[in-house]
Amino acid sequence: MAHMSPKLRAFLSEPIGEKDVGCIDGISRELAINLVAKGFSKAYILLGQFLLMHKNETEFQNWIICCCGATECEAKRSSKCLKEWCTCFL
Repeated sequence: MAHMSPKLRAFLSEPIGEKDVGCIDGISRELAINLVAKGFSKAYILLGQFLLMHKNETEFQNWIICCCGATECEAKRSSKCLKEWCTCFL
């Protein structure tokens, strides 16, 4: 990948552990608040949702927009981040 944001680089640099959901690239402070309110307080919980959707980025993006109030940009960046993490660690 030619260009990585610092947030994406940091997220991909190590196992997911107990990172907060806001550590995922593309998750703004406002979206993180919405996600926490819906029970997605940790990055691994949101990763689980992504995996339940069989790593289908389009399906995940639609879900996070419709159910959690993400913008299209946030949806694309967060799904890309989770997909890249899976490539590195699974």
